[in-house]
Amino acid sequence: MTPKNKAETLAIAVVEDDPRVRSSLVGMIRQNPGCVCGGDYASGEEAVAGLVKHPARVVIMDIHLPGIDGVECVRQLSPVLPDTQFLMLTVAKDSDNLFNALAAGAGGYLLKPVRAGELLDAIRDVDQGGAPMTSSIARRVVAAFHRKPAPPTGEALTEREQEVLKRLAEGLLYKQAAAEMGVSVNTLREYIRRIYKKLQVHSRQQAIDHHRRRG
Repeated sequence: MTPKNKAETLAIAVVEDDPRVRSSLVGMIRQNPGCVCGGDYASGEEAVAGLVKHPARVVIMDIHLPGIDGVECVRQLSPVLPDTQFLMLTVAKDSDNLFNALAAGAGGYLLKPVRAGELLDAIRDVDQGGAPMTSSIARRVVAAFHRKPAPPTGEALTEREQEVLKRLAEGLLYKQAAAEMGVSVNTLREYIRRIYKKLQVHSRQQAIDHHRRRG
């Protein structure tokens, strides 16, 4: 794996409560000369405290952690670390965890166990703006697009929420949309969570498709 430029090393942090798995992941990272372990944490609380002080460019995140779980950890960290990509690595195959993690700010979702080559490819992919997923997980996402949407709650979007949705439909990143609206990324994410709930959707693209269908 090659860093974004020759002088730059890709800092990767690991959040995993199982010491053997955590040690294995750190070893995989250190095997690659373009990577450095930017921290390893045994709990969500440790990760929130440590990563705010010492950000990594990619964070490998387990879901089932003691205390704060991985989804909540990503939800708390993504607004304050806008340049960090979160890659979920977990045994959790259910759709709730998958979509909750993506809605919280995760950029990829892999299932354990994972080979070193697969993990490093996924790290490179998510760092470059991709959304790496284990094939069975990707099929769940595709199936969600094909599924007939549940009827909306009947609660209309506010003018501000419509403005957020319009900017997402224009292809703006969260940071760009937040800047144009004069709000923080955290506030924008709260608008998006409300939009998802009202429209009964689970992803940005589903929300955009709903917006376009209604003109």
